[in-house]
Amino acid sequence: MTTAAAPAPVRLRRPADPSSRRPRRPRRRTRTSWTLTVLLILASLTVILPLYVTVSMAFKTNGQAADGNAFSLPAPFDTANFAEAWRITDFPAAFGFSVLVAAIAVVLTLLLSSLASYAIVRYWHHRFFRWSFIYMLAAMFLPFPVIALTEIKLTAFLGLDSPVGVGILHALFQLAFSILLYSAYLRSIPIELEESARIDGATTGQIFWRIILPLLGPMNATVGIFAFLASWNDYMLPSMITSDPTMQTLPVVQEAFQSQFGTNYNVAFASYLMAMAPTIVVYLFAQRWVISGITQGAVKH
Repeated sequence: MTTAAAPAPVRLRRPADPSSRRPRRPRRRTRTSWTLTVLLILASLTVILPLYVTVSMAFKTNGQAADGNAFSLPAPFDTANFAEAWRITDFPAAFGFSVLVAAIAVVLTLLLSSLASYAIVRYWHHRFFRWSFIYMLAAMFLPFPVIALTEIKLTAFLGLDSPVGVGILHALFQLAFSILLYSAYLRSIPIELEESARIDGATTGQIFWRIILPLLGPMNATVGIFAFLASWNDYMLPSMITSDPTMQTLPVVQEAFQSQFGTNYNVAFASYLMAMAPTIVVYLFAQRWVISGITQGAVKH
């Protein structure tokens, strides 16, 4: 008589200690991060290298600027180029007109675009405001050369062929993009704030100036810096609209270095550096609000 074989004992495996496991590194994510890092480095070089050449050339002597080596350090440093550029371009007058144009453009852009965006967002259920928003966005696809001749004749007819007219035109051309930014940001502000204010007897104007406008601080900085950069660095509008050559802005005045003083590179770069300094300073102070305004406007709370 045969007996059945006893079953083999079952060996229980002890669970592995999670701390002893080596985490696997996601290769795809690592490759993606390295690729983005290289791309960011290359993108940074496109800004850093021209800025380095501008600064180094501005402090070089005439002999160093003519040796053909743009990446060499100036030895010795020559600050006389800034005095010469100051004299040639009549820098105080051109700088004042540039400040005037930028101030008009920034103030009008902030005021008009914030008011228009508030009306569009809060009265979106009306067909007129929806079509107004579409109309403003369509203006972003209209190139300036198409309407350049019309703007020149209109400003001359109204007596605005001056830096004041240039600032007004800059504000009008910035409206479409600014309204797009403001509208996205205003949709993230809870409507309950306005309803509570209306219960307390506040009017629409009081709600906007005392509640909504202070909440638009980050977006005001974002729109303001974009309007400032567009008006400060623009060459086409001042050169075409301003009829008096003694009232031109810095970009137009610096055209002299491309013709009469085309070989005097050190003086030209010194002038470019003086004109570029205000934009760098403004952006360094406002970049925190610019970034926060863009990110907060992209998310609806």
